[in-house]
Amino acid sequence: MWLAAAAPSLARRLLFLGPPPPPLLLLLLSRSSRRRRRRLHSLGLAAMPEKRPFERLPADVSPINYSLCLKPDLLDFTFEGKLEAAAQVRQATNQIVMNCADIDIITASYVPEGDEEIHATGFNYQNEDEKVTLSFPSTLQPGTGTLKIDFVGELNDKMKGFYRSKYTTPSGEVRYAAVTQFENVIDRKPYPDDENVVEVKFARTPVMSTYLVAFVVGEYDFVETRSKDGVCVRVYTPVGKAEQGKFALEVAAKTLPFYKDYFNVPYPLPKIDLIAIADFAAGAMENWGLVTYRETALLIDSKNSCSSSRQWVALVVGHELAHQWFGNLVTMEWWTHLWLNEGFASWIEYLCVDHCFPEYDIWTQFVSADYTRAQELDALDNSHPIEVSVGHPSEVDEIFDAISYSKGASVIRMLHDYIGDTDFKKGMNMYLTKFQQKNAATEDLWECLEGASGKPIAAVMNTWTKQMGFPLIYVEAEQVENDRLLKLSQRKFCASGPYVGEDCPQWMVPITISTSEDPNHAKLKILMDKPEMDVVLKNVKPDQWVKLNLGTVGFYRTQYSSAMLESLLPGIRDLSLPPVDRLGLQNDLFSLARAGIISTVEVLKVMEAFVNEPNYTVWSDLSCNLGILSTLLSHTDFYEEIQEFVKDVFSPIGERLGWDPKPGEGHLDALLRGLVLGKLGKAGHKATLEEARRRFKDHVEGKQILSADLRSPVYLTVLKHGDGTTLDIMIKLHKQADMQEEKNRIERVLGATLSPELIQKVLTFALSEEVRPQDTVSVIGGVAGGSKHGRKAAWKFIKDNWEELYNRYQGGFLISRLIKLSVEGFAVDKMAGEVKAFFESHPAPSAERTIQQCCENILLNAAWLKRDAESIHQYLLQRKASPPTV
Repeated sequence: MWLAAAAPSLARRLLFLGPPPPPLLLLLLSRSSRRRRRRLHSLGLAAMPEKRPFERLPADVSPINYSLCLKPDLLDFTFEGKLEAAAQVRQATNQIVMNCADIDIITASYVPEGDEEIHATGFNYQNEDEKVTLSFPSTLQPGTGTLKIDFVGELNDKMKGFYRSKYTTPSGEVRYAAVTQFENVIDRKPYPDDENVVEVKFARTPVMSTYLVAFVVGEYDFVETRSKDGVCVRVYTPVGKAEQGKFALEVAAKTLPFYKDYFNVPYPLPKIDLIAIADFAAGAMENWGLVTYRETALLIDSKNSCSSSRQWVALVVGHELAHQWFGNLVTMEWWTHLWLNEGFASWIEYLCVDHCFPEYDIWTQFVSADYTRAQELDALDNSHPIEVSVGHPSEVDEIFDAISYSKGASVIRMLHDYIGDTDFKKGMNMYLTKFQQKNAATEDLWECLEGASGKPIAAVMNTWTKQMGFPLIYVEAEQVENDRLLKLSQRKFCASGPYVGEDCPQWMVPITISTSEDPNHAKLKILMDKPEMDVVLKNVKPDQWVKLNLGTVGFYRTQYSSAMLESLLPGIRDLSLPPVDRLGLQNDLFSLARAGIISTVEVLKVMEAFVNEPNYTVWSDLSCNLGILSTLLSHTDFYEEIQEFVKDVFSPIGERLGWDPKPGEGHLDALLRGLVLGKLGKAGHKATLEEARRRFKDHVEGKQILSADLRSPVYLTVLKHGDGTTLDIMIKLHKQADMQEEKNRIERVLGATLSPELIQKVLTFALSEEVRPQDTVSVIGGVAGGSKHGRKAAWKFIKDNWEELYNRYQGGFLISRLIKLSVEGFAVDKMAGEVKAFFESHPAPSAERTIQQCCENILLNAAWLKRDAESIHQYLLQRKASPPTV
């Protein structure tokens, strides 16, 4: 492929990057209660709307190779293109059907090998299905030939396809780059003659999937190195910020050899480029050889980047480079198997980061960040299986969610544990070797892993990927002389309460069981392949505890009998339970309370047992759950009482940590300090508030600049308890910030302000030129999550500005994220009806499933509030009258 680009005023640096890809004009390569459920049905929320009809492209013409020339104009925001595709007519036809979106074909013709050119006489665009049909006056006979197309298009501002990205030079001048993002528009959006044109030609690529094409035209600096395997690695940064690419460069250079060794398959290209894009909807995109990133997912400043940003960059780099093998070298057969790409990469990114940064304790963080998040979504009636049958293109956006990514990663993690690392790696090598430069389906992976391990992989995993949901394992124990008899039973876990259907789905569940004799190792491993099972644990003393799901690896929740739970609780206080098991136990109990299976008061009592907890991730999960409860109770008149509870739980660890790092502290201590101070500050802890204000004043005046790890908690605290002057200062800091990380840090906390007038100011700011399009979502979401009034104001703002917001994101996954952040905190039945009614009159096809899930969550919140609010209030009042002793 070769590419030409007009170069007006791009005098310093011009960059044309990307493996020479196939084009965007694509000839597709084959590649609870019954009552609550009645309430769901009455609102029409219990089932997804019927899928829109869609047919994949006919196979009568297929591509062999593409030669593509593009000429973008960065002044008029247009581009011209020329395509010459070697193609094979497999079956006589007078039509060629291709995917096509947002481009206009000027001329098209087909030249049979050794014959005369045949010009197309008609172009029939099917815009809704993103297709075009080229009609020819005579029949194209079987054989090879060349398809020629001239076309034009717009460099749009929607962060999809071939689009323009605005950036500011170090001198303050606004300029534009031309950028691509083709997943999941399925690469349908595109694909030199004067002295101002710079022409760049690329070599022929390996066989590759067309959605992995990428090219960038703009000004960039870069840093480079070579991996120990000799691959040239470059990180491209905005001009003047090359230094900020060094951390990602280091991670990438370590990651490539790690994956080569793990898969026992070499990286298939001679180079890998990683590039920071100013306007970018996703976090990153794994284009083969040219991975595109949001700036905040790639750039790290040694002084101004916080510890969580470093960790985020490491994870995203690990994720995208894993795709170079798993997704790029071997590509999913169709979007139905998206999870195969994303679930696997979302699992192995943690394996990679654990290899590069063992001090991050990243696998414990996985449970809080991915595992529990996936379970929260998958417990809904409006969840979906990991494998979703995808037809129409509009359905693809719906499955870029926590099921495909986080549940996918979680069941891969469970599978890896079930198989064992040695056989897992052997099976992965078989899969990648057998299907390299081809397409594969989920069943192909199971076949290879089954061959390597000798275990019934397909039978086990089909119960996890082809049906939605997951089990609740109920366990009770009986001492029989020197042994412990466990009685296990499984039922589907539902966010609405005990499963009420007659035909309860069943799973084949790998279960591990540990005891207090050796908390870090499994005493027994079994495969639970039936609804009920008895298990005998030999030589377990009466005073020893027994716990299921060692390491919180199995994708299920556990409900213990009262006696078993009582025996486990001291393990939280004395820390004899490993951190990830303390986390899993607390999270299971909280979810059981949300579902109405146990009382929320019982969970609050358990939370108080974490007074001696040292682990960051355990605190992070506890903080998240208390945040959910605080949002729920913001609908009551005793919201302040739950804030007092938060202060009581977090103040001992806050006092132990203090504000400043101590000698010998590391990454996790920095994360924990930021988390705890932010939680205390938001709750109005007096000493934390006073110190935050003092440090903020010094920071603004330039006397003592806040460390990057303290900025988020300090900003949040002073805004939550500040006034209009505080907000003005924050917006000024935002304007002055040179790093996108700092801008995002400020944007995420602006919604903490409480004044109705200031909330409106923040919402107006969200749509201003000061906020990049992709970040508007987090500003509005921050307002919705900041307070009860903020939630109402954000919802009204979305309704009032729906046309602009929907047009800005073109119905992509940012729309789903915006809806979710803005409405899921409501807890009144009628709001579910209001949300549903609004989107019936303002359709958002790519967000239909998200809307259903949000409405369901609103009803669940309302039921939770009605069920437990009074008992929670009484407990908090009683606790206030008789504070617990530590």
